[in-house]
Amino acid sequence: MFTGGKMRILVTGGVGFIGSNFIHYLVGLDLKNVEIIILDKLTYAADLRNLDGLEENSYELVVGDICDKELVSRIFPGTDYVIHFAAESHVDNSIASPDEFITTNIIGTQILLDSAKMYGIKKFLYISTDEIYGSILEGSFVENDNFNPSSPYSASKAAGELLVISYGTTFGINYNISRCSNNYGPRQNKEKLIPHFIDMLQNLKPVPLYGNGLNVRDWIYVEDHCEAIYKILMSGENSQIYNVSGSEELSNIEVTEKLLGLMGLDKNMINYVEDRPGHDFRYSLSADKIKNDLGFIAKTNFNDGIRKTLEWYEKK
Repeated sequence: MFTGGKMRILVTGGVGFIGSNFIHYLVGLDLKNVEIIILDKLTYAADLRNLDGLEENSYELVVGDICDKELVSRIFPGTDYVIHFAAESHVDNSIASPDEFITTNIIGTQILLDSAKMYGIKKFLYISTDEIYGSILEGSFVENDNFNPSSPYSASKAAGELLVISYGTTFGINYNISRCSNNYGPRQNKEKLIPHFIDMLQNLKPVPLYGNGLNVRDWIYVEDHCEAIYKILMSGENSQIYNVSGSEELSNIEVTEKLLGLMGLDKNMINYVEDRPGHDFRYSLSADKIKNDLGFIAKTNFNDGIRKTLEWYEKK
């Protein structure tokens, strides 16, 4: 818990999906003497409406690019904690055009780390992904398993992790890394599977399902992820990596069928399409470490979470 004087938290990508939900979570804690600075480029994946409902004086928004060295250096002085969400994250886009992913996810991370080193921050929390591990047919990945990324997106996130670790080893930066499974919930951009399918089904358009729909993902409701991030920020041991899992493994066809059922539609609304290149079959994380070390267990089961998600998009 924050104690003492004012604490300054820099949140990159705080107008995007997970970042904005974390801002809502953090403001909702009603912590005293906390200053929140959001740095966001406001790309297509960000939406200023994601900050609706927050008091204007509860945060400061700086519009800019994490790759802008001068800007980053200007806003870093006095920063205590950095939570680094900002990233290009859509796998299909990374396959079509990897350049932005390499620039933002690797070079942008390095620029933030340079300022973190220069200004002696207390902790750098890098928000990563389970996709750095690649696919696993049986069992679940643990934190010391090897990287095996399958897309330019996951490779760029793995490279960012290695930079964070190297700055910890070489320059003594206090860091944590979180690797989370698939998030869903309010404020997610419609390029992602669940909001994309909700949007299409609301307009009575068949949804495009890759391959046979049997690819498996572990899903976590975004508010649960935000709680995990806060626990890591406050209590994570220096230089430790934590898997964050909802422990809710579902195939893409199961997710689709749950949406169809909630929306009163049938399987005729599914359009099977050619699978994408390098499509990982199954992601699965062991969350034993964060449970045992920090006491985190995801609270929201998928049936409740998907219902709340659908209700949010229907009201939007």
